[in-house]
Amino acid sequence: MTTLILDEQEQQAPIAASVLASNTLKTEKNALIKEYAVRSNSKAFAQTLTTIVPFFILLFAAIESLAVSYWLAAGITALLTLFVIRVFVMLHDCGHNCLYVNPRENKIAGFIFGVLCGVPQYVWSKHHDYHHSTNGNWNKYRGPLAVLSVDQFAELTPKQRKAYANQRKMRMAPLAGFLYFIFNPRFTWIKGSLQFAGFFLQQKLKDFSKPNSQISSEFETNYWNTWQEYRHMTANNLVLLTAWFFAASYFGVLEFFSVYIIALSLGGAIGLILFTVQHNFEESYAAGDEDWNYFTAALDGTSYLKLPKILNWFTADIAYHHIHHLSARIPNYNLVKCHQQYKALFDRVKRISLREIPHAFNYILWDNHSQTIISVEQSNTRYPEH
Repeated sequence: MTTLILDEQEQQAPIAASVLASNTLKTEKNALIKEYAVRSNSKAFAQTLTTIVPFFILLFAAIESLAVSYWLAAGITALLTLFVIRVFVMLHDCGHNCLYVNPRENKIAGFIFGVLCGVPQYVWSKHHDYHHSTNGNWNKYRGPLAVLSVDQFAELTPKQRKAYANQRKMRMAPLAGFLYFIFNPRFTWIKGSLQFAGFFLQQKLKDFSKPNSQISSEFETNYWNTWQEYRHMTANNLVLLTAWFFAASYFGVLEFFSVYIIALSLGGAIGLILFTVQHNFEESYAAGDEDWNYFTAALDGTSYLKLPKILNWFTADIAYHHIHHLSARIPNYNLVKCHQQYKALFDRVKRISLREIPHAFNYILWDNHSQTIISVEQSNTRYPEH
């Protein structure tokens, strides 16, 4: 009897500690945000210049150096890749309206960053906002790996399980980066546009007097949610495709795209890896609809990446992801100071070093019974009947 009581107490202790930490964070949140959700146009503009200018210089240098040395070109492209990551994080901050003071400046800068990395900023930000509003609720958002629950995984055939695990290996990240930054934004826009053109023509053939606005309102697609999203997709693609044309004409098709595709694919790969391990790690908090808690998700469902200072610069301190998920209104240039002043609040946050990132990629299943992220091996041990 005594042993059973001790076991129950041991099980309840982590839960009680989690609840206490979440309540403390909730109490301190307003003061934290008031102090650090302060934006500076001068800092934002400096970050914009130190991102865009080196991006173009390195892109030009990498392509031109192909005629001198492939090794030199590879080295410059590697540095360019780091700036691709920084471009994407700047886009991310503009989407949260937390880089510049006013929405207008964030919108303009965000569009430019979106063209540079091939992602329509407005559309991406709308989807990303959903992630923030549901962080830690894995019943609503499963992350970039499209994580399955242990019950869903159990329904797969052995061949499907193996494919599922292999597709989520870190070595697949460059392909995912290519799809994320280069292929998908073009493909979805073109396919969706063709779908609308076909629908529009069909409706006009049925009734030529039918108003265009009515036809547009009746059209449904999985590629955008509103016509405003479509306009942003169109603007991004038209500017980017035009830039591709002139760049390929000036440098040569092979020369331009060999550097461009490699840099964006690798930059996208690193970005996806960082984003994944900020939420997929051993015993990460992963609740369902009923038990979800916003503050617990920030503490126990979001990691703090311990990166070298130089990588923190290239990633605009997105490694301090626990603070970002507490409040997306805090600009990147205030994250470090915020963490240092309130570090006692974040003792529970999972620390992940650079060398531990590959290990975090083992955690690709949502245990909807224990409300955590686990590995396939853990699932096989916990649920052998599956």
